[in-house]
Amino acid sequence: MRNNREEQREGLKMRLIDAAEARIAAGGLNGLKARDVTADAGCALGALYTAFEDLDRLILHVNSRTLARLGAALQAAVVPGQGPKAVMAALAQGYVGFALANFRLWAALFTHRLPEGIEAPDWHRAEHAVLIAQIITPLGKLRPELAGDALRQRALTVFAAVHGVVMLALTARFVATPRDQVSGEVAALVTALTRGLAE
Repeated sequence: MRNNREEQREGLKMRLIDAAEARIAAGGLNGLKARDVTADAGCALGALYTAFEDLDRLILHVNSRTLARLGAALQAAVVPGQGPKAVMAALAQGYVGFALANFRLWAALFTHRLPEGIEAPDWHRAEHAVLIAQIITPLGKLRPELAGDALRQRALTVFAAVHGVVMLALTARFVATPRDQVSGEVAALVTALTRGLAE
């Protein structure tokens, strides 16, 4: 059983994660300050460092939540019984929809960097598997000759293609697809990819 001190520490962690998540959702990672987060959480600045090593570690926990929500959104996008091409198309649209609806939290997954020389913990690295885990099964049906590392690498490539279009569009780069066309362009990309994969 947890003692009262452990429960208080866990409650503090949850308040800090909630506060940081709200700040990132509202304004992105730029300008996120420990002092603002702790004020929102109703605790002293020093309390953050009793719950987390630093602000970067707190951001990892926010990103962990976002990854879990993204995984759930991708799972919900797929209708049971669909063929592999339809599943790939549904996953891509689920990804676009999540990024559009949660842009700043989604972007934080890919723009947050730990200080040089500091590696992300294993538990957080493992959570990123959600980005390709659901691609592997339909992709394996489209390319049955691929297995193991080769299948995983191809799934990473397919993810990177879709992610690149979405990231460029939502960050309004000069070569980007217009934001209001990104869903249709991603659909066309996945159709082209799956047509080629099936040949």
